[in-house]
Amino acid sequence: MISTILFDLDGTLIDSAPDLAAALNEQRRRRRKPPLPYHLLRLHASSGARGMIKAGFSVEANDLAYQELRDEFLEIYARELLLRTQPFPDVDNMLAAIERSGRTWGIVTNKATSLAMPLLDAFALTSRAACIVCGDSTPFTKPHPEPLLEAARRLSVTAEHCVYVGDDERDITAARAAGMRSVAAAYGYLGDSRPPSQWRADHVLAAPLDLLKLLASAPFSV
Repeated sequence: MISTILFDLDGTLIDSAPDLAAALNEQRRRRRKPPLPYHLLRLHASSGARGMIKAGFSVEANDLAYQELRDEFLEIYARELLLRTQPFPDVDNMLAAIERSGRTWGIVTNKATSLAMPLLDAFALTSRAACIVCGDSTPFTKPHPEPLLEAARRLSVTAEHCVYVGDDERDITAARAAGMRSVAAAYGYLGDSRPPSQWRADHVLAAPLDLLKLLASAPFSV
């Protein structure tokens, strides 16, 4: 029986790709490189600075040039993270319905606290979420299961009573490793590798409100 729903942030609750893409293209502009099309950069938004820098400069996290590019990217993004970002359509209605049902919901994101909290504050989600676990809240980030297990500990629930919703394959990997039900948000960013149907998620959502139908079904009802 599912009593707790945990969500990824970028690409699942909020559409932050426009501001992430703008920060990357500002870096390219500074280097006199042409901007990259938004539809290509959007695919990498769930991977944050690491994914955007790889997409924009073909630089991996273990490359010597990565740290400088990452610091610059985060400095630009931190100034502009609320210019274009908005919750996905119907996310507020979905969360309100979860709250009315008596279930608990929280957020587990790889985004750093310093970047996640301004967004959550701006969209009045901070006080509504029962817990918020960010990328620097534990020594590990997804796909490691520890952030999800930390959320369960904070909420005093066991993993089998939780479902985790995310738009990246690593979200599903983390949920499975944590012993939680996994739900892929196919309306999100998804990356540029395998489609959600191949992630081994328990369920795939086409839109946020589809989660309510899922929670009302026999495998999830309380």
